[in-house]
Amino acid sequence: MNKAIQILIDRGFYKNCTDVERLSDLMDKGPVRFYLGIDPTGPSIHIGHTVPLYAIHHLQLCGHEPIILAGGGTAMIGDPSGKTEMRKILPLETILDNASRLKSQIGSIMDFSENPAPGVGRAVMRNNADWLTKFGYIDFLRDIGIYFKVNEMLRLESVKQRLAREDGLTFLEFSYQLLQSYDFLHLYQTEGCRMQIGGDDQWGNIVAGIDLTRRVEGAECFGLTFNLITRSDGKKMGKSEKGAIFLDSSMCSPYDYYQYWRNVNDADVIKFMKLFTFLPMEEISDWEKCSNINEAKMKLAWEQTRLIHGEEEADKAVAASKAAFGGLGAGADRSAMPTVEIELGEAGIGIVDLFARAGLGGASNSERRAVISGGGAYVNDRQIKDVKAVLTADDAVNGELILRSGKKNYKRVVVK
Repeated sequence: MNKAIQILIDRGFYKNCTDVERLSDLMDKGPVRFYLGIDPTGPSIHIGHTVPLYAIHHLQLCGHEPIILAGGGTAMIGDPSGKTEMRKILPLETILDNASRLKSQIGSIMDFSENPAPGVGRAVMRNNADWLTKFGYIDFLRDIGIYFKVNEMLRLESVKQRLAREDGLTFLEFSYQLLQSYDFLHLYQTEGCRMQIGGDDQWGNIVAGIDLTRRVEGAECFGLTFNLITRSDGKKMGKSEKGAIFLDSSMCSPYDYYQYWRNVNDADVIKFMKLFTFLPMEEISDWEKCSNINEAKMKLAWEQTRLIHGEEEADKAVAASKAAFGGLGAGADRSAMPTVEIELGEAGIGIVDLFARAGLGGASNSERRAVISGGGAYVNDRQIKDVKAVLTADDAVNGELILRSGKKNYKRVVVK
């Protein structure tokens, strides 16, 4: 088996391939150019989107050449795969702005340098709006639509699921597969691209692109898909009590990012080390034998935060985490903790209002009252169960209030 493919198997990425033996032979002969499509439907990608990006890192180190395809054109429609209803149609300006943010986020995981190190594949970024938006409707139907049979498209699981629902599937969404398939053909024609990669939920779209390229150009191309990663508790990867864990620091602070990884289930630590870090497998094997699972969690969290936000932010997150969970000892540095400034005023502030302004304890005051009365609210390590309690400046320690909701959700309040 080709070295690059074996790495993906060993680290837990590999799910399926259209013809793994012939792909292995092709990769043995030299660098293979391949692509990953990402629709810029939001200003940031989240952890659940990053699995193929970590796979790309390993492929790139083996000399293969990635194309990151920002779906500026396809995002105008939205991929129906895995969706129970139609995506919200975004303005073109929003899509283009989202696309412009992708490269810097992705660049923390893979190498976009013009002159990569010897043996490392050169990566480029393209936007399918550059060609899809130039197509005339009649021309596209005549040149591309002729190769697609509706009865075959109807067999796609994503299509069948949507057709079974009352809302159905719009023709707009039904056309998505044609556009994504054309991307593969275009990239083969212009860049010599021979493979598309993606999550296993993209299998149908990938195969359609391979088939179109074969019919038009007579070319042999390949599809390689990766496992859809879930946590051991069955929940989706990248989801937390506060919502999705985004790579953009303005949407998820480095501290919160670190805490997400620090608090993963014990059963997930080694699996996530293989997938979401670049630690050698030998070192990961040593961590698997480690008797202190919390040390392994801290290593995972630090490595992940370092990769996405840099070593300085990772160190700050570690220091803030130790300060938050280590109590209010003198000299503890809590500056990297999620912080909000609140003016208490002479009369002070009610505990419910304080937690609301700090963004803790739930989405509504009724939820916060339940947390407080249930014993889940703490101020400077002091449990407060009275929903009518009032905090004043006298309750601050060194001008701060450290709020905690439950066991792990902290917020530092700087008293004005």
